[in-house]
Amino acid sequence: MSTHALPFVASEPSWSWLHRHAGVAAEDQARQWLGQRLGIAPEALPLQRDERGRPRLLTPLLEHDCNWSHSGEGLLVVIGSGLQVGIDLEREHARPRALALAQRYFTTGEVDWLAGQPDADAQARAFLRLWCAKESVLKAHGHGLAFGLDRLRFEEHAGRLRLVECAAELGAPDQWRLRELAPAPGYLGALAWRAATQP
Repeated sequence: MSTHALPFVASEPSWSWLHRHAGVAAEDQARQWLGQRLGIAPEALPLQRDERGRPRLLTPLLEHDCNWSHSGEGLLVVIGSGLQVGIDLEREHARPRALALAQRYFTTGEVDWLAGQPDADAQARAFLRLWCAKESVLKAHGHGLAFGLDRLRFEEHAGRLRLVECAAELGAPDQWRLRELAPAPGYLGALAWRAATQP
């Protein structure tokens, strides 16, 4: 049963939270959902992974993009038309090394923001928000984490994360849209997208 789904329109991606089925691969469950959204039998869905392992829809669905992420008992799946989309899901838990990890992988400004959080729980949550935001953009663009989490920088404005700086390969920061997600208790996620025609 899916919840928190958005309507499938061309200008915004449509996403859904799914409860993982025991013994069913995340990709198979994502394929089921995508097939339902597109009106195609899941086994007939022209879906392949590229050389980096990113899922891609092929002809006749080239104008659509999809992505998914799973953690614990949850799965987030997204589809967009005329868009590049990426999604990440993480389970919340104590992260005593959040600041040390951030110092290794995040930008100086992001580390400073994390260090300024009022307590360890807030710091762990802020770390996870940044991680999800970064990974969702990199997944949308087609790069994995190996691209470098420090090659894009987010800042919090009015309680929301916003991409303010990134490597040239990712395009201009203002091309990207980000929606932070809390799809179920104990989970955080992020959905990133931009127009597919961007360089």
